[in-house]
Amino acid sequence: MNRMARAALEAAYQARLSDYVIEFGGKPVGSIRTGFNAAVRRAGIGRAVGVHDLRHTAAVKMLSMGIPMEQVSQFLAHSNVQTTRRVYARFAPEHLADAAAVLEFTDTPRAVRKVR
Repeated sequence: MNRMARAALEAAYQARLSDYVIEFGGKPVGSIRTGFNAAVRRAGIGRAVGVHDLRHTAAVKMLSMGIPMEQVSQFLAHSNVQTTRRVYARFAPEHLADAAAVLEFTDTPRAVRKVR
């Protein structure tokens, strides 16, 4: 959990009307889908966006910013890093970097490094 999410949950806890942090009208929320879908509509997002898209976006953002695959895998609670790598490797900056470097056509040959 990041600081922003924690702060939002703490604020919700202070403002709660019941024993539940996530509530609506003093009753526990059974699913966030209804509220999430309403927020998507209010935001004017043209295509259907699901809650799972938030998870995917988080993984892509982490990898594109250089967070190691192993940490992203743990954050997503994948059972093994191979699952994360299979789905998200293409979003890591080093993915296919060696293949692209070959196309620089420099006079000096460059050693090709394997990326796992």
